Amino acid sequence: MVATDDLFVVPGYGPLADRMRPQTLEDYVGQQHILGDNKVLTQSIQTGNLHSMVFWGPPGTGKTTLARIIANTAKAEFISISAVLSGVKDIRSAIDTAVEYQSLGKRTILFVDEVHRFNKSQQDAFLPHVENGTIYFIGATTENPSFELNNALLSRVKVYVLKSISEHDIVLLLKRALRDEHGLAKLNVVVSDELLSMLARIADGDARRALNFLEIASDLAEPEPGDKQAITEQIIQDVTSQSLRRFDKKGDAFYDQISALHKAVRGSNPDAALYWFARMVDGGCDPLYIARRVVRMASEDIGNADPRGLQLALDAWSVYERLGSPEGELAIAQAIAYLASTAKSNAIYTAMAMAMRDAKQSGSLDVPMHIRNAPTRLMKELGHGKGYRYAHDEEDAFAKGETYFPDELGEREYYHPVERGLEAKIKQKLDELRKLNKSGHAK
Repeated sequence: MVATDDLFVVPGYGPLADRMRPQTLEDYVGQQHILGDNKVLTQSIQTGNLHSMVFWGPPGTGKTTLARIIANTAKAEFISISAVLSGVKDIRSAIDTAVEYQSLGKRTILFVDEVHRFNKSQQDAFLPHVENGTIYFIGATTENPSFELNNALLSRVKVYVLKSISEHDIVLLLKRALRDEHGLAKLNVVVSDELLSMLARIADGDARRALNFLEIASDLAEPEPGDKQAITEQIIQDVTSQSLRRFDKKGDAFYDQISALHKAVRGSNPDAALYWFARMVDGGCDPLYIARRVVRMASEDIGNADPRGLQLALDAWSVYERLGSPEGELAIAQAIAYLASTAKSNAIYTAMAMAMRDAKQSGSLDVPMHIRNAPTRLMKELGHGKGYRYAHDEEDAFAKGETYFPDELGEREYYHPVERGLEAKIKQKLDELRKLNKSGHAK
């Protein structure tokens, strides 16, 4: 599916978002962090000095539009393919067309939408043509290029990160659409600034979504005196009632938000933790997934500083399984707030990591004979369990100087409790036992 046009949608036809697509950099809204004065991309567009690049950002942030503006400004041919609909055959066809343009002295921009959908061999097909200058490659992706693009292709492009469009900028776009002759000007649609702000907020940083909402709302607008059409609050609510926040359970938004929730809990900020929990639920995340992660937080960041946190997290998980939404979500919120507010310790997490490292590096060391299992007479005759000191028979139920690690490894210390919460008492007790151990001698 190859498109080789350098023109925009014919005015008056197609969706509003396409009709309002800006054709110059001056009309482009947002992304000032990469398109401001003296920015590399701005200078590249203005001077026509092209380079291959990838635009990474959420839907509706202007990736395709920016690619078209670059082609128009540089007077380059524009070939567009979609990784969702195209294969190697389409790539070859696009390259053949670019070769023809090159023979005529024309430069070609090959735009690949959803480039992360191409597999390794498909991505490799672009490499020689980027190298020899047949095409300037521009890819668009909503996924992290570090994970989705081959290193070979990634090394040949510059990645630009596009951000969600601000509510202020979306309102500007909506107002432009209302008064533009290629937009909705002929319909004489009237809508208050307050409702435009509401629409922009619901669009959640996605300009295309906002324009689509506005177009549908304009179709439902109510007639008013003077040949005008009014968009009411009820119409906005009806049009956007099924809208969900951007949330992809397999994408960066998902992992960024669960990371934010975890770090807010670790940072003892229950308010921020509850906010990110609400964001994820509002975006359609399965609360059971969050419940499982909360259990992890209880062990990783609270641990023995407050063992009640783990039980509360497990209880919240159980409550959601029994009651579902919304009652179960409240139980998860309770657990999140408690974990964020209580004493913190990652001592168990750190100790486990150290133990795992030794276990992997030390190989299959034998269990010392004195702590081996000896359920049969033969095993006892072979020395299993010989010399073992039963702790409960010792003073204070502690066998001072007894060893429990493999002989080759020696005695190690992994667990270092912090002086917070219950773990402060555990630390005090463990320090005493370790001191006794060092002063004692195994019999």
